[in-house]
Amino acid sequence: MEDAPNRSLEKSLARSESDAIAGLRAAQAVVSAIKKHRNALAAGNLKDLDTAMNEVEKAELVLRQQISTTRAGWDFDVDSYLNSSDFIKEVLATAGQKGVRLFERDDRIYSYPVLVRVIPSERLVRIDKNREKRLRPTVLVSHLKELQKKPPRFRPEAFLEAVHTAYEKAVQLKGKGLALSGTVISLVEIYELFTLLPGQSKEYSRQEFARDIYLLDRSGVIATRKGAKVSLPASTGTKIPSRTLSIINESGEERLYYGIAFSDEEVK
Repeated sequence: MEDAPNRSLEKSLARSESDAIAGLRAAQAVVSAIKKHRNALAAGNLKDLDTAMNEVEKAELVLRQQISTTRAGWDFDVDSYLNSSDFIKEVLATAGQKGVRLFERDDRIYSYPVLVRVIPSERLVRIDKNREKRLRPTVLVSHLKELQKKPPRFRPEAFLEAVHTAYEKAVQLKGKGLALSGTVISLVEIYELFTLLPGQSKEYSRQEFARDIYLLDRSGVIATRKGAKVSLPASTGTKIPSRTLSIINESGEERLYYGIAFSDEEVK
């Protein structure tokens, strides 16, 4: 088994892929030998019949040996690897070699505009909400590179309306004396309202919510359908990590968000 400090999923897969290719060649040799034996039977070639069968047995033995070699060659400790930081490190290193901008924070890979989270128990990654089983670093990085070329699947208008609804609820929960216009509510509170149902925080992580706030911030959409204007004020809360949302943008820069406010709402 490969030593932990030196283990590489890419190299291990490449070695076993070579073994699999050798297995294919051995399997093709078996098929070729069986065809010769069949031809001897079809023609009634009794002279070559035994020789052809011997060739089948020899080819089959080589195939069995190659299958054994292939099985023994794959000794990679997948679970240990995925549960450590090694997988993310290898993906980032591969991205660096390919000129793809990826960044890591909080056990997630930021590949603007998507976030990648490793799910070791299922031996896959989640790219936003999509499950991806192709974990070979070169393959995964190439896939992320293609996703980076596409515009974000994000509707800022719909997201803003949902945030505004949660904002109104948060203001009401804080007390009757607060105005619906101009009161600053922490974004963490908005996220908590978004994920009240059991399991929702797993389906929509805090990091994903922070990414969506960033996408809203850069979208240029600043008002709801009813005219409530949004702002994202900073405060001393940005110094408290537990009350702050953090996002790594496409340039690798950290953006911090703390609060949100709506003002100039049209009251009917």
